[in-house]
Amino acid sequence: MKHSAAEILREYGPFPGVKSVAGVSFDGDKVWFASGDKLTAFDPASGETLRSIDVAAHAGTAYDGRHLFQLAKDRIQKIDPDTGQVLATIPAPGGGGDSGLTWAEGTLWVGQNRDRKIHQIDPETGAILRTIESNRYVTGVTWVDGELWHATWEGDQSDIRRVDPETGKVLERLDMPPDKNVSGLESDGGDRFFCGSGPRGVVRAVRRPR
Repeated sequence: MKHSAAEILREYGPFPGVKSVAGVSFDGDKVWFASGDKLTAFDPASGETLRSIDVAAHAGTAYDGRHLFQLAKDRIQKIDPDTGQVLATIPAPGGGGDSGLTWAEGTLWVGQNRDRKIHQIDPETGAILRTIESNRYVTGVTWVDGELWHATWEGDQSDIRRVDPETGKVLERLDMPPDKNVSGLESDGGDRFFCGSGPRGVVRAVRRPR
């Protein structure tokens, strides 16, 4: 297993009126993050806040190329990012104990925090298609270049790890500093991960190793 310290590239925020950052996603242009009662988008180049949507947003966030998906307690909402309208909802596999959320190849992947699992689910029905076990609390999940990465936060320590999507075996691990915890995770498709920070109320960019 490759093992190294995480390299923090930039910190965004704090953001006005935002006390906590949970899920994080990227639509190819803007970074979106969940903060309890709204989704907020900012420009990752300037850090400028661009807009927000008033919607329940308690944990992971995902983007499928057209729609945002947002964990809200025991359900996943499908949201039109232009209008903010909730178009559909499906049950969350953890029944409210869910954390990270990402989109990959036509399905959603959902972290189940304290159960230390990642589920691949049908985005139309919520049916579980596959389950991967972790050995730490799962707080974020993302796919990039065919690689599955997830964030952990247990005690006062977080890491970002690349795992085998079939077995869950840890292939690579990036250790965050003790006071820099990760509550949501998304790749920009290149050399950055965007990470939520829980009650710190900021978003951090971390270098993705090549």
